[in-house]
Amino acid sequence: MISMRRKILRPKNSLTMKPGSLPGFLFHGENMKRVMIVDAFNQFIRGYIVDPSKNPNGQPIGGMRTFVNILNKITREVKPDLIVVVWDGKGGSQKRRAMNKNYKAGRKPLRTNWSTDEMTPQDTDNNKLWQQLRVVEYLNHTPIIQFMEAEVEADDVISYVKSNSMFADWQKVIVSADKDFIQLLDDKTILHRPIQKEYLNKKSIVEKFSIHPNNFALARAMVGDPSDNLPGVPRVGLGTVAKRFPFLKEEKIFYLSDIVEECTKPENKQKIFSSIVEQQELVKFNYEMMQLSSPLLSIQSKVRIDETFEEYEPHYNQTEVRKLMISDGVLTVNMQDLEQRFNNIITSFSR
Repeated sequence: MISMRRKILRPKNSLTMKPGSLPGFLFHGENMKRVMIVDAFNQFIRGYIVDPSKNPNGQPIGGMRTFVNILNKITREVKPDLIVVVWDGKGGSQKRRAMNKNYKAGRKPLRTNWSTDEMTPQDTDNNKLWQQLRVVEYLNHTPIIQFMEAEVEADDVISYVKSNSMFADWQKVIVSADKDFIQLLDDKTILHRPIQKEYLNKKSIVEKFSIHPNNFALARAMVGDPSDNLPGVPRVGLGTVAKRFPFLKEEKIFYLSDIVEECTKPENKQKIFSSIVEQQELVKFNYEMMQLSSPLLSIQSKVRIDETFEEYEPHYNQTEVRKLMISDGVLTVNMQDLEQRFNNIITSFSR
């Protein structure tokens, strides 16, 4: 696992943002600290696909450039007291594939918006891995905490970090375009989707989908997730689920048994109800695959994550970061807001 061993999270003062810099629901009191949890590969791959930049040696560097630019931008907006970056570990999908061999199967190879004609497929894969590992190396010289746990998906680590008792009084901002994280939203947790340029909290989710985050995984279990190759009940979408099961917008947590009970009421004669009853084993299985309330982490992984936070001592080796970026040809990337935040984090954690 990639992580940084540092001291317990006790900054002297909260580094709260100025009112007006973000939507009002991000503010929960002047003294509340804020941790920003980044779904790293989700952001990295965005830049890798769209940015055609190359260094003087002809190596593509768009993934590195865009990742740092995105991190700089969202850090400027969120102004976190702590930054946690989480990567998918090697073989991260293995546990869910053991449950369903078709999980994430059949995904098309990545297609970039820039030409790779001069590179073999192996060259392209090697370059992508090199860029990703270089970003990891950059961040290892900063106050950012990173995790990359073997055979664990980033989603599970993010869920565990978000729910960790050490952050009980912190506001959590999860950064990802992935809708899977909607199920984690609560009074102190927000989802920022940079591509969609939106911040979502539990109120906005209820308004948008008429489904409460507490019941979002159950709703999606009925709908399925084509991107992960998880089929749902035929002809059932989130809109249909919200219409036929309006109680899912309540904060109360509902279960598949509640859905089946509703489906078997004599007055509910529409096809969707009989279809869900017939496919309830599929819904149950999808829920087990999608839910993040019980992340698929071993006890050893949880201990390592906890120890990383307990031993947290921030540092920033600006010289080493710049030396690496010069050698890679990405020094022109804007890191002004990141560097300011690094210095603020170090100051706030100093004894």
